[in-house]
Amino acid sequence: MSLVKQLWLAITLVMLSAFGISLVVNVYSSRQYLEQQLQIKNIDNATSLALSLSQMEKDPPTLELMVSSQFDIGHYRFIRIVAPSGQTLIEKNYEGKAVDVPQWFVNLIPLRVQNGQALIQEGWKQYGTLTLASHDQYAYKSLWDGTRQLLIWFLLGGLLTGLLGMTLLRFITRPLLDVVAQAQALAERRFKTVNEPRTPELRAVTRAMNHMVGLLKTMFAEEAQRLETLRDRVNHDAVTGLANREYFLSQLGEIMSGEQHGSTGSLVIIRLDDLNKLNDKLGHQGADRLLRSLGDLLHDGQQDYAGRLKGGEFAVVYPSQDSAAQAAQTLHARLLQDWLPQWQAKCPDLFHLVAVRYQRHQSLGELLAQADQALAQAQAKGQNNWHAPEEGSNKLTIPAEQWRSLLTDAIRVGRLSLAWFPVVKGAQGQLLHREGSLRLQTETAAPLLTAGDFLPMAAKLKLTAPIDLEVVRMALNGLRGSSGDMAVNLSSESITDFSFRNQLGELLQAQPALRVRLLFEVPEFGVARHFEAFQDLTQRLKSLGCRVGIKYFGQNFLESGKLASLGLDYIKVDPGYVRGIGSHSGNQEFLTGLCTMAHTLGMLVIAAGVEQGQDLALLEKLGFDGMTGPGVRRTDQV
Repeated sequence: MSLVKQLWLAITLVMLSAFGISLVVNVYSSRQYLEQQLQIKNIDNATSLALSLSQMEKDPPTLELMVSSQFDIGHYRFIRIVAPSGQTLIEKNYEGKAVDVPQWFVNLIPLRVQNGQALIQEGWKQYGTLTLASHDQYAYKSLWDGTRQLLIWFLLGGLLTGLLGMTLLRFITRPLLDVVAQAQALAERRFKTVNEPRTPELRAVTRAMNHMVGLLKTMFAEEAQRLETLRDRVNHDAVTGLANREYFLSQLGEIMSGEQHGSTGSLVIIRLDDLNKLNDKLGHQGADRLLRSLGDLLHDGQQDYAGRLKGGEFAVVYPSQDSAAQAAQTLHARLLQDWLPQWQAKCPDLFHLVAVRYQRHQSLGELLAQADQALAQAQAKGQNNWHAPEEGSNKLTIPAEQWRSLLTDAIRVGRLSLAWFPVVKGAQGQLLHREGSLRLQTETAAPLLTAGDFLPMAAKLKLTAPIDLEVVRMALNGLRGSSGDMAVNLSSESITDFSFRNQLGELLQAQPALRVRLLFEVPEFGVARHFEAFQDLTQRLKSLGCRVGIKYFGQNFLESGKLASLGLDYIKVDPGYVRGIGSHSGNQEFLTGLCTMAHTLGMLVIAAGVEQGQDLALLEKLGFDGMTGPGVRRTDQV
């Protein structure tokens, strides 16, 4: 029973007790008063009637007439005259019943009144004894009416007191409700503080809860900072801040094999001439400043991935740039304008730059070999120059003006589909849920395009919202014909659309049995860019019974306070941390800490991009609750 109900019960019991005591006291006080009045009336009437009869002639008819007239107007229960010999001379009795008074009330509260008695004289002799008793039906009537009025006034007073008490109780318990909401937020893995009330007892409770929330926030902030520091130390170059070789190649492998980006892109490599000579010319600190300035320039792109492969060799991935020549020209122009001038006086010959084009599922070794060959050709062109091998393109080319009609028709005629990939629990392979990846068929016989091939254009044309709604409809249809749970991805552009959030809520509201089996994922970079919109969407979805997670977690590494305030159900760790985990002890330590923090927040942790089956046992040991990727993959079309 809630505290508010207990308070209402206590108030009700107190009011009933007060009413009961007041009623008993009032009724019995009234009864005593009425008994006294009836007693006085009996005595006075008996004395008065006996005196009148004593002064009259003792003619029986006259006495009978006198007693009858008094009995008729005096509201008596009986009048009796008894001779000294015991003979009853005259007796009058009332045979009627009490009016409008329940018999149970009469039986419950009896009136005990002594009869009035007086002597009738005849000269100096006693003629007889007069005994009478006034009728008590009017006393009962008065007592009954008073009790009913008291009850009515009590009910009215109780109603008014209840309304006033409800208002006061809401005001008094408002801080308590805030504490309850705070506790519920903790249960939902969201940390919030509330204002301290003026009531001392509630202020102490609220202060203790706020202190606990503050300690938890501090603890998670410290743990997140430790993990962030560990991540930087393990996966980033200490001098430039760029990704180190292992982490960069892992990210590049995910870009080339995953579905987050398009099927083609460009890899640009910058090689400095001779790092030892640079150290001789600039000194160790000067060379570090040169490398750091180059790292700052390469890291400036929002959607690009940059890394330091080795001493003087750097690489940048342009996932959305199909033309290697254009990628090379763009970066070369930036180097000549923003970086080379500050070092050219001391080191006029600094670098060679090459760009090569890659395709999805291309071998990473083959791509790097092409880059090495291109570097050899770039050296022939001279210092501070660039080179990009010419290649044919088999990428689907669609004019920009045709994409809108193509995507709109795809939604209308059903050319979108979902490819389902299992997410399993541990090395045992128990299915947690299936994740749907979007596919598009441009023509009847054309090959399927992955999401990375067309979603960037859909985002540019502001068509992600209708596409995501269609994805949810397809997932709901898939749930009708299968068992288990399903997860779908939402675009970061869609979550900012207020109309999309409303339509999604209406769509799920109509499917109460299916929506609890549906999971929603949003990429971490989209969550970081549109945090308030994602927070609102998360609250709506969780209120409907859906589960929400973040995909590609670790790319931006959300602040612990923001992460804790969302109440997420799970996170899917970016494949860049999972690939080659068996030989990367630093990432093992980082992922163990990440799993511990996430579990403390009540979230499941899923490893994405698992390439080898033998990694499943290790990932489970590190603390992962689920795994997905090529090593556990099977595909179903829905």
